Amino acid sequence: MSLLAEPDLIVNADGSVYHLCMRPENLADTVIVVGDPQRVHEISDHFTGIDHTASNREFISQTGYYKGKRITTLSTGIGTDNCDIVMHELDALANFDLVLRTQKPVHRSLSIIRIGTSGSIQADVPVNSFGLSTHAIGLDNLLHFYKGTPDIIDTELTEAFAAHTTWPKDLSKPYIIKGSDRLIDVFRPYAVAGITATAPGFYGPQGRFLRLPLSDPQMIAKLQGFRHNGHRIVNFEMETSALYGLGALMGHDMVTICALIANRATGHYNPNHKLVVNDLIALVLEKIAAMLNLRK
Repeated sequence: MSLLAEPDLIVNADGSVYHLCMRPENLADTVIVVGDPQRVHEISDHFTGIDHTASNREFISQTGYYKGKRITTLSTGIGTDNCDIVMHELDALANFDLVLRTQKPVHRSLSIIRIGTSGSIQADVPVNSFGLSTHAIGLDNLLHFYKGTPDIIDTELTEAFAAHTTWPKDLSKPYIIKGSDRLIDVFRPYAVAGITATAPGFYGPQGRFLRLPLSDPQMIAKLQGFRHNGHRIVNFEMETSALYGLGALMGHDMVTICALIANRATGHYNPNHKLVVNDLIALVLEKIAAMLNLRK
């Protein structure tokens, strides 16, 4: 196997990967990723023991045990660019010998669950419910940098979306990728399932107008009206397309479930959303503990 150059796979002096500052033995097979670094501690407060903690920039990680299951919880920060870092370094921890700088002969697949906060765009999806991402629409450009992306895209759904929205030619081409059926089925009874739109920004890319005019003021209405073979777009956020896309290319199981703390259609927002996020954390941990097919 080819040896990776040091600038391509940067390993710190202590044997940890560059940004996450984790070593392979720090990584559990089940990983909960969150955007907010503070949420890592809100999750690990439920652990009965912690055997790893690291902090570097927005990337905070802790690995511990919940009802006998070893779990890593890790913050990504905001955006698909950060998720590009996180997914590659998690995969390096799982599937590379960091000393020899070569890929391991046996692939290790991770189960990665994103707990997030998000805003729903459908009037019938109430604030304080949970949104489950069956698919992600990438409105960003990240996945187009990787060979193999056309093989994991739902071409029919993507083309239907582009046609419905008359997608502008000066924006990057959207792509739709499915999450893990196995993990989606675990959480489906507890959430509103649908497509998540992943935007490359919080304001204009999500149809928010403060002072700068929008290039397409009807974009949210177009997303709200999209229907194809029983699918519709439920919410906006900023990470899932990268997680689903890179996870599919790397062979990891991915799912996103978000606390829907706002509704863009009705104008409602819950400023005191900590309780609903805590309920979602408790649900995810209980489901992980109950999944016998998730390895310790």
